[in-house]
Amino acid sequence: MTSTYSGPPRAITAGGGRFPAFAPGATGNDVVTAALADLRRRQRRRRLALQVARLAAGLAIVALWQVCAMLIKDAFYWPAPVHVGQRLVEWFTVGTPYGSVWRHITATLEEATVGFAVGALAGVAAGILLARTRFLADVCAPFLSAIDAVPRIVLGSLFVILFGLGVSSKIITAVLMVFFAVFFDAFSAVRDINPSMLQQADLFGASRRHVLTAIVIPTVRPRILATLDRSFGLALIGVLMGEYIGSDRGLGFLVHNAQGLFDVPGIYAGLLLTTILALATKAVLRLLQWLSGSRFPDAQREVSPPSRY
Repeated sequence: MTSTYSGPPRAITAGGGRFPAFAPGATGNDVVTAALADLRRRQRRRRLALQVARLAAGLAIVALWQVCAMLIKDAFYWPAPVHVGQRLVEWFTVGTPYGSVWRHITATLEEATVGFAVGALAGVAAGILLARTRFLADVCAPFLSAIDAVPRIVLGSLFVILFGLGVSSKIITAVLMVFFAVFFDAFSAVRDINPSMLQQADLFGASRRHVLTAIVIPTVRPRILATLDRSFGLALIGVLMGEYIGSDRGLGFLVHNAQGLFDVPGIYAGLLLTTILALATKAVLRLLQWLSGSRFPDAQREVSPPSRY
């Protein structure tokens, strides 16, 4: 006489634990639920192992740096991590020789944020406009290519002369850095849209505005968001370059003055603050990108334009 097990599904290790087997009475929903739970557990373990491995790698790098500094015994050219940490503590407690360190961090962050916002908006708008207007794109192509070919360090020096040592020259440099990165990605993304989608919209009499808002922008949005994730680093580079060339505040200003005073721990401290700032802003952008992606599904699909009637 056989009996059917009617309790909760019993996962039986099979295949090395990768493919659990279930009792005969388990339903399909039970199997799926248990499989998803097992998958989530493995993902949590992997994330934990990944974070532990990253932390261990970072500590190993710092330890290797400390050992090399102890072996070289030349604190002037090769400061130990302890000396860099002492300089950071001094900046955050006593302050820098040029005022509070928060004043310099805020200046760099504000200039980079404004430059990033302006450059990204201008790059997206120009990329979509030129991609949708072939004649205008052909007219502007050589000029955009010529400007893009100019080394940014040369333009940064020119902007400092034209606009002074204030925030304007740094923001303009950041705008230029971000604009071309976003522009070329937006331009190519619009050109890569499936032509049949646009032809179908034209066939049903959709206006250019409806095509733009219902097809073009939703389709290129994921690619543009991915570009923006990388572009803030370019804005930060442009601001730091402008501050290094000529400024009276900012992290680039601190690094430049530390170099002039042969303050190697100060240079490392400035670089570390810049790295932390870049990683923090990158994390914020990725969070915004995740929130946007969770609310608006990708638009690589057929969009039905409104009927004429």
